[in-house]
Amino acid sequence: MIFEKARAKINLTLDVLHKRSDGYHEVEMVMQTVDFCDYISLQSSATGKVSVRSNALYIPHDERNLAFRAAQVLRTQLGVRDGVVIDIDKRIPVAAGLAGGSADAAAVLRGLNQLWNLQLSREELCTIGAEVGSDVPFCVVGGTAVVRGRGEYVESLAAHPSFWVVLAKPPLAVSTAEIYAALDMTRIHTHPHAESMVQALTQGDLRAVAKAAGNVLEEVTISQYPEIDKLKDQIERLGARVALMSGSGPTVFALFEREQRARRVFNTLRRTLKEVYLCQTC
Repeated sequence: MIFEKARAKINLTLDVLHKRSDGYHEVEMVMQTVDFCDYISLQSSATGKVSVRSNALYIPHDERNLAFRAAQVLRTQLGVRDGVVIDIDKRIPVAAGLAGGSADAAAVLRGLNQLWNLQLSREELCTIGAEVGSDVPFCVVGGTAVVRGRGEYVESLAAHPSFWVVLAKPPLAVSTAEIYAALDMTRIHTHPHAESMVQALTQGDLRAVAKAAGNVLEEVTISQYPEIDKLKDQIERLGARVALMSGSGPTVFALFEREQRARRVFNTLRRTLKEVYLCQTC
């Protein structure tokens, strides 16, 4: 049996450059994994099939599940006939902007590479992951990275001082496809720059990180769900230098240099929000 952690991600920057001819959007993002994760276990099965089990009743067990899809794509491309039982201990909320499903898929790819002794390189796993979902290649790699294309180009960055992270998800489920469909490129006037964020992270300067942080999808999502903006304001009033929506939302994350301050904000938010999490960048 193989065990893998499926770590959530946050977007320190998210810029949309243009819509591509294939229908996807060209993006440039600085992405970061955090130590808040689902737990995946993989066990060989004599059935020759892929099956998914989970503690979360709302998780689909078929091709709608990215973990299931990742296993199927891997089996098809490599001609594997073995079956596998995928157990998902679900902690990351769904439709939250944290890439929970993509993280599960990436963990399955890494785990099956070991379970089936496929000896695939990280780059080969990323290529397969790109067929499963746009965030899967980054989730295969993890850490801190600049991500381009529709998510398939992942440039890992050197390690930097870690930050404490508070994740706060309002009781909403946001469809990434719907947010991108509502995005009007002509109305984007301020674009975050990945290079500025890379420099800020290299310096380990949270003030510079706060200045460089940005997400062009915020305006679209907040126009539909104004409570996200209210949550951001609340977190900033509590003293966070950085409060930004992750991905297409609705989760808002805040960064802190010190655990004590992060824990204080965490404790305050969970008085009124059910889904609040305290973690670190990793």
